[in-house]
Formats: sequence, structure tokens, C-alpha cells
Amino acid sequence: MSVRGNVFLPHIHKYMQTLRQFREEFEAVVHAYCAPRTPSGLYDPVGYILQLGGKRIRPMLCLSGYLFGRDEVTESLWRAALALEVFHNFSLVHDDIMDQAPLRRGRPTVHESWNVPTAILSGDVMLIDVYRLLSQAASTEQLPIVLDRFHRTAIGVCEGQQLDMDFEEMDEVNWEDYLRMIRGKTAILLGGALEIGALLGGVPEEKAAVLARVGEDLGMSFQLMDDWLDVFGDPEKTGKLKGGDILRGKKTALVHQAMAICGEADRRQLREWYQHDRSERAEADAETIVDIFETSGARESVQTEAKAYHREAIRQLDGLAIEEGSGRACLEGLMRELQGRES
Repeated sequence: MSVRGNVFLPHIHKYMQTLRQFREEFEAVVHAYCAPRTPSGLYDPVGYILQLGGKRIRPMLCLSGYLFGRDEVTESLWRAALALEVFHNFSLVHDDIMDQAPLRRGRPTVHESWNVPTAILSGDVMLIDVYRLLSQAASTEQLPIVLDRFHRTAIGVCEGQQLDMDFEEMDEVNWEDYLRMIRGKTAILLGGALEIGALLGGVPEEKAAVLARVGEDLGMSFQLMDDWLDVFGDPEKTGKLKGGDILRGKKTALVHQAMAICGEADRRQLREWYQHDRSERAEADAETIVDIFETSGARESVQTEAKAYHREAIRQLDGLAIEEGSGRACLEGLMRELQGRES
């Protein structure tokens, strides 16, 4: 499953192309990457997960970071952006297996459409191919630092996922530990995408590191809202089973906030629901948990926390001394999208 030759659209792009245009070009890159390849049992699931859609946040962050140092987009940039999207989707394939999730973006997950062994192996080949794409994206001089930043990011994602699984076996988890988990599981990849793009674009390391922090704060806000949308979002827009996290007993931001601020009777009910040995959770009973999230104030509290991280990302970006350009315009456009998202 290679990306080569004339698969990419023209290498040079005008200074102020819109995010929509960039996304359209990236979709063409993804489509080319997902061309049929044998053995189909290995590669068809790869094409399936990558073409389920999504917001393409990570490749657009990579592009934004790159445009802080360049005013044109090259084939190398698209390879790096593709690498980060492939890595993200690899993590989703394995995450869905661990969560026993039936749906991803409104469609059956890879392990549901095929089987668990196929999903594991297809995820493995995606991860391996990430290194090929990154190696092709970076120059000889850039490659060591780009791979170093990617290694840190990938390890952080794995650490976050392990903490997430550990927390499912614990009766209670404090708020700071929960934030540490989502910083690894979600936020670090958004920061890494922005930083790797910036490094490829020639942005100095110290300024690329600031962009990484901007991306991480965006990721924290994103995950907190993801927890919120699982319960209070429209399933038609989120593409997920409404309240799926509640039914699976996942201790999301809403649970942690509710445990901290609700009354003792509600706290006992939450503890009973989220005991790790509870094997059956009925949808009708889940409404009781939703009521606790609302009456305790957890619903509003999680939104407030998400907005605070978003404001911090803006503050850091405003303090970054990099010449105004298309990178800042693209990043600010992404930040506006994420602030008002419904899915």
C-alpha cells in the first residue's frame, strides 16, 4: 500500500488556501493510499477504517505547523500528514478491540466487520507503515528529531491507553490522574502532529515545542468534549451509541466531576454502577446516571474545563513570536471548528 509518483496532487499550493481545500486534497491522498492491495484480508480493513471519514484533525494540525515555516505545501508534508492519520486510525482499531466497541463513526468497527485477529494484524501493518511514510517525509537532517518526537508521542498514546484500562479496574480515580490519562491517550498526538509539521517546515525547535503545547491543550479540550458528547451529543452527529461510555462503565470526565461534587446518595449510586465486576448495565438504568450528571452540575463543569483548556491554547498561540502567515490562519480556523463542534 504505497504512496508514490503522481498519486499526490500538485506539490505547490497558494498561500491562503482554505482548510476545506486542504481537506479535499488530503482525502485524495487517503484515497490513493487505500487502493486495493493483496492480501486483501490484511489491507481491506486498513482502507475501511481510513475511509470512514472523520475530521482529519491530526493531518490538518501537521499541515498548520508546517505552514508556520513554509508558504507552500509539498509532497513530503502530505506524507507526514498521512503518517499521523494512519497512526491515529491504527490506535482506533486496537482501542475498539479493547473497548469491545461495536461502532466507529456510525459504522461497524473493524473487529466487528472482520474479526479480532484480522483487526490486530491490520492495525500492526498500519503502525509499521507509519515509519516508512515519516522516513520519506523528512530530510536526512530532519529525520532523527522527527522520529524522536514521534516516538515520544506514540509511547505517550500507549501509556494513556494503559492508564485508561487500569482505571476501569479501579473504584475511584482522582481528577488529576484522569487528566494525565487523557493527555496521553488523546492530547499528546494532537501536540505531536503540530510539532512534527512545524519541524518539517523549518520552525526552530523551541518554537515547535510551544506549538506542541498548543496542540496538547487543544487535545485536552477535545477529549473533555468527547466525553461530554458521548452522553449529551446527538448520535446522528457523533456516530456513536448514545451513552455508550456509561453502558461500558467507562469512568469519563463526567463521572469524575460528578463524584467530586454530588451528594452522598448519588455518590453511592455511581460507585455501585461503576464497580468493575458489574457485568450487566441496562440502557433504562443508565438514565439514572445521566440524571446525576445533570443535577450534580457535572454536565456544566466538564464544559467549563474544556473551555479553559481551549483558552489556554489560544493564550499560548498569541504569545508565540512567529511571523503571521497561513499556518496561524489554518490553526486558528481549526481551533474555531473544535470550539463549536457537535460530533
